[in-house]
Amino acid sequence: MFPVGASSSVYARSGYHPPPNHPATNSSFASHAKHDIPPPSSRRASSDQESVRFANAQLDDFKDHLYELAKDQNGCRFLQRKIEDTSPGNDYVYAIQAVYNEIHSHFVELMTNSFGNYLCQKLLERCNNDQRDTIVSIVAPDIVNISLNMHGTRAVQKLIEFLSTPEQIKMVTAALDPSVVPLIKDLNGNHVIQKCLHRLSDEHRQFIYDAVCQKCIEVATHKHGCCVLQRCIDYASDKQKIQLVQEITRNALTLVQDPYGNYVVQYVLDLGDEDFSDGLIRRFIGHACHLSAQKFSSNVMEKCIRVARPDTRHCLIQEFIDPTAMEKMLRDSFANYVIQTSLDYADLKQRNELVDCIRPLLSTVRSTPYGKRIHGKIFREQTRTQQHTPSFQSQSRRLMNHPDV
Repeated sequence: MFPVGASSSVYARSGYHPPPNHPATNSSFASHAKHDIPPPSSRRASSDQESVRFANAQLDDFKDHLYELAKDQNGCRFLQRKIEDTSPGNDYVYAIQAVYNEIHSHFVELMTNSFGNYLCQKLLERCNNDQRDTIVSIVAPDIVNISLNMHGTRAVQKLIEFLSTPEQIKMVTAALDPSVVPLIKDLNGNHVIQKCLHRLSDEHRQFIYDAVCQKCIEVATHKHGCCVLQRCIDYASDKQKIQLVQEITRNALTLVQDPYGNYVVQYVLDLGDEDFSDGLIRRFIGHACHLSAQKFSSNVMEKCIRVARPDTRHCLIQEFIDPTAMEKMLRDSFANYVIQTSLDYADLKQRNELVDCIRPLLSTVRSTPYGKRIHGKIFREQTRTQQHTPSFQSQSRRLMNHPDV
């Protein structure tokens, strides 16, 4: 939030004295400001008068001027009330037709208007199929530009929500198709694509999956795109999900190192489908040490080790069992966490190999916070093992004292 102004008391409290020509001390400026800006009480009175103007008005009182009313705050509210009021005293069907007749040709402009967009949304809810057909045909050529607008995006989402015939859907999707990726990457436009994913059938939203798969890296490595790509997975049919995961898997090595793309990779791993995750994780075999030392991919490598099939996990961890690689990883602020996770999830034989590789290096890294953690993890595990593995002598004594011996 930014302050909208400061009074003289603010300057006094802070000890700040404005320069001689500053507006706060310029009497001429203050005099003009006093006359140019109406006081709050005057503005409230003007607003109240506008409200009273529409209080008991009838639609016919403004015939041929509804387009102008649609762009006025109070006028827009008045028109909305008229087309949604189903009480016996109001002929809302007549109101819908009257408003439609005067504004439908201006729909492109009104959808991006700060007030008019609300009337457009309400009319899209209430109009019949024939009226909506006409509106869609008018809007479709400009639907991308409208979607990029902060007001227009809401009106387009409402339009998509109330598409009611195959012809309407075809017109809208054909108009959006060439610009799917630019819309996904836009602050406003991405919500239109998400509405298509949510409201349209598998068949009618296929154009989004085709576009996303064609530009997978561009979409997945964008701050809005990575979120939309996750929603694509959520709403996908089985066939669309396979199409999408295959493309993500193909580009996994690039995506996993990106600040946004890594979340897409993790989202696939979180699906819990072993067929998907195993193919994805195997893309990282041969790159495990490098990826473990990267800021974004190190988190993914930890997750891979946790969820991988035993044979795939074994391949990943085996890359760490090398004295040169291990020393670098133990000293790295990211990779050391991957080593800690490996110690937790490796099978017994491979864990012993990890410990044997780590132990000679502990003295060189023990003073670092990471080295202390790994040393503690190994020491605690050894202590537990010793406590649960009785010595040969104690085993013999218990055996000799057994009543059956």
